[in-house]
Amino acid sequence: MTRFVLRRIGLALITLFLLSILVFIGTQLLPGDVGRRVLGPFATQEAVDALNERLGTDRALIVQYGDWVGSAVQGDLGDSISFSRPVTELLGRALRNSAKLAVVSFIIVVPLGVLGGIIAALKRGKLTDRLITVGGLSATVIPEFVSGIVLIIVFAVWLDWFPGTATAPPDSGFITQLHHLILPAIPLVLVLFGYIARITRAGMIEALESDYVRTATLKGLPRTTIIRREVLRNALLPTIAVVASQIGYLIGGLVVVEVLFNYQGIGRLLFDAAQKADFPLLAGGVLVVGAAFQVSMLLADIAYSLLNPRIRVGGKA
Repeated sequence: MTRFVLRRIGLALITLFLLSILVFIGTQLLPGDVGRRVLGPFATQEAVDALNERLGTDRALIVQYGDWVGSAVQGDLGDSISFSRPVTELLGRALRNSAKLAVVSFIIVVPLGVLGGIIAALKRGKLTDRLITVGGLSATVIPEFVSGIVLIIVFAVWLDWFPGTATAPPDSGFITQLHHLILPAIPLVLVLFGYIARITRAGMIEALESDYVRTATLKGLPRTTIIRREVLRNALLPTIAVVASQIGYLIGGLVVVEVLFNYQGIGRLLFDAAQKADFPLLAGGVLVVGAAFQVSMLLADIAYSLLNPRIRVGGKA
């Protein structure tokens, strides 16, 4: 198990290294001059050149990359050009806000998706199966900004059941914050439900048609006992990987949802950084998001290997 975990950690570090190179190159392709963007169009060229020298943006790219990576390894992502504050401070607050929205979304969608997939598999070929499958896939293709706008119009404007913004007043309690986050979580739930339900349904059908289920049935074991003891354990293995892989999508979905619902999370922060061509903030944010995704995948691999020891054996090969 230790060798398996170390192997996954090594792959994650290599992925983050490659991601850092892509992020740095991508941010360097942003149009415009950093000093000019900060000082404005009316600043003198001498002032712009002096600021570029102070920020280090006039140096060779390989030198800039080495300094940035070296500082990032030590936990220093530099200062935001547009906000004039440490990037780690801005990202820390934004990540906490996004984590709240992500947790609310996952608490809703994972039980619903798994339950929907189980019911669809048990009712395979019937009307219930078709409704869950078709409904889930239909919801998946609806963009978040479309479902979000519809939800705001219906539940925030017409019915006035939920606020139209995800940002709760300062010092709000848990119930108030949850009330503000439920409506923004629904567009994410609609997209993720179809994936989770479909993979759960496929795993359930495969498990129900396996030899050990037929043997248990011939022995006279009750169907509920077979499903609880034998089927669910094996059927939900692929679902773990799917849920973990959706973390990456969730970050992308957060950009749209947070902008639409005026929520100060990591998605909104990256959107603002891209608009303002704020290289330190944009690069640091993408790197932190990539690290969070790698951690989630590592935890999923560990959970998957604990439930299926054959994965660990394969990892040692």
